[in-house]
Amino acid sequence: MKHVTVLFGGISAEREVSISSGRQVVAALQGEGYQVQPFEVTQDLGALIRALDPKPDVVFNALHGRFGEDGVIQGVLDWLDIPYTHSGVRASALAMDKAASRAVFAGAGLPIARGRVIEIGTLADADPLPRPYVVKPLNEGSSVGVEILRHGENRRHEIAREWRFGPQALVEEFVPGRELTVGVMGDRALTVTDIAATHAFYDYESKYVEGGSRHVLPAAIHADAFTQAMECAVAAHAALGCRGATRADFRYDDTSGEPGRLVLLEVNTQPGLTPTSLLPEQAAYCGIKFPSLCAWMVEEARCRV
Repeated sequence: MKHVTVLFGGISAEREVSISSGRQVVAALQGEGYQVQPFEVTQDLGALIRALDPKPDVVFNALHGRFGEDGVIQGVLDWLDIPYTHSGVRASALAMDKAASRAVFAGAGLPIARGRVIEIGTLADADPLPRPYVVKPLNEGSSVGVEILRHGENRRHEIAREWRFGPQALVEEFVPGRELTVGVMGDRALTVTDIAATHAFYDYESKYVEGGSRHVLPAAIHADAFTQAMECAVAAHAALGCRGATRADFRYDDTSGEPGRLVLLEVNTQPGLTPTSLLPEQAAYCGIKFPSLCAWMVEEARCRV
């Protein structure tokens, strides 16, 4: 019987999401017959190290956001020589850094939005791109801190003044149309989900609050666009050097008809595993129940790769 320590909580803006994911994972792995030790991660790194002595067979990394999916905890686990789920240090760091991942995607010939990195203070002075455009933190997930500036709005000064995500930001053209996502397990794309958010865009609340969004799977889009999204998700997973499960997010501009323009936004190296999360929903559509998905992640765990 494998001994699995499930890490959840953490110190990022996505702590509550991670707690929800962790609880689901603990119950699923216990049902699959694993010996499970839940551990809620806090600022106390020493307590985490002590909790991993003696070493478990595998760490299930259910942390989200900074310090959980950006390569930091992965480096600690590599140092301790403990296999862990999801991607390793390099892929995690690249995927979490939106500027770095954009460069990787561009180098791989994948479709990305027009954009650039700015010093956040300059946003108060002038529009860095024609409106509408999106302002994003460089190292946050779950749409934390994302703002859309549309025609006629006067919020540049307010966003710059209240920005709390570091000295820089990524600005990208706003791509109209639909929000699509594709889960990947290993080298296999699961399906394409069309996400209809109840808010102006697919923000934090839309992702994690019951009824915050409606998921249509498989997405009712042109067959060529569907195939492109599936292939692009696998290619992005490979370009970053990911392992285990990931989820690629897209915008799909079908406002002038189909097939439309597909734009890759990001790859999530540790997709949510909450009751409203997309990856488990796609896995279930493909006949993979949640406990089996979690068990697959455990069996795919590695370190130092």
